[in-house]
Amino acid sequence: MHLVLISGLSGSGKSIALKVLEDADYYCVDNLPAQLLQRLVGQLDLQGYDKVGVVIDIRGGNSVATLPLQLDALRQQDLELQFLFLDAQDATLIKRYSETRRRHPLASDQLTLTEAIAAERGRLAGLSALGHHIDTSGVRPAALREWVRQFVKSTIASDPCRGLTLLFESFGFKNGIPLDADLVFDVRCLPNPHYDLNLRPLTGRDAAVVEFLEAEADVLRMRSDIARFVRAWLPAYVQDSRNYLTVAIGCTGGQHRSVYFAEWLAREFRDCARVLVRHRELAAPSTAAGSNA
Repeated sequence: MHLVLISGLSGSGKSIALKVLEDADYYCVDNLPAQLLQRLVGQLDLQGYDKVGVVIDIRGGNSVATLPLQLDALRQQDLELQFLFLDAQDATLIKRYSETRRRHPLASDQLTLTEAIAAERGRLAGLSALGHHIDTSGVRPAALREWVRQFVKSTIASDPCRGLTLLFESFGFKNGIPLDADLVFDVRCLPNPHYDLNLRPLTGRDAAVVEFLEAEADVLRMRSDIARFVRAWLPAYVQDSRNYLTVAIGCTGGQHRSVYFAEWLAREFRDCARVLVRHRELAAPSTAAGSNA
């Protein structure tokens, strides 16, 4: 059985992620109390279901605190388990609740929306490090759907990092550091294609930008240094029982330099880990035309 568990902050996009699984022919269950998880998995296994998606979050009350124990128990069973934790910045969550006019699960006469979000974040804090962490702040639904599809379809690579998902994420510092980053590298000190009018509308995936950057000795030296650091410490993260490691590379706008680095590093590590690539700013709505990339 392939079991995908989804948790995270209310308003972070869990319903979108579950819909992706449903469209991929997964048997999906929303808002399951954590203590019923093993019973559900056992029953569905007996009925022959081989793809199951389950959302467990704060709506299940205090039972969500038992989810780490449930994960440990499930990992001892003969199944493939993936755990996805969705998050977003407070300002993003408040905006989404304002737009949808929905009520937060913890909202009450004693708690404002901001206080309810803070309370939920505190109660779920121990879960975010147990799975693949996605920060959905500023991410459009279509982009999130694609990220979830990539996560579910990723395949286990060969040793020495068997089972580890290594995510390279580009971002722009002007929009803040991603919440899901484990390692952060700053490439803003490198030559910026933004100041070449011919390159400005392009991204770090375009051949002209790649040619511009690879003509710079400092670019080649920094990419080599980052790759050497990640390669040297990757076994330590595996030994620490990490299933997911997010390496974030930031430039000013997240369009040229960081995108190039994320793409290059992903190709460099495909043979030793399960690799995903994400470009936060390319997935987000356009920002001011005058911003530096």
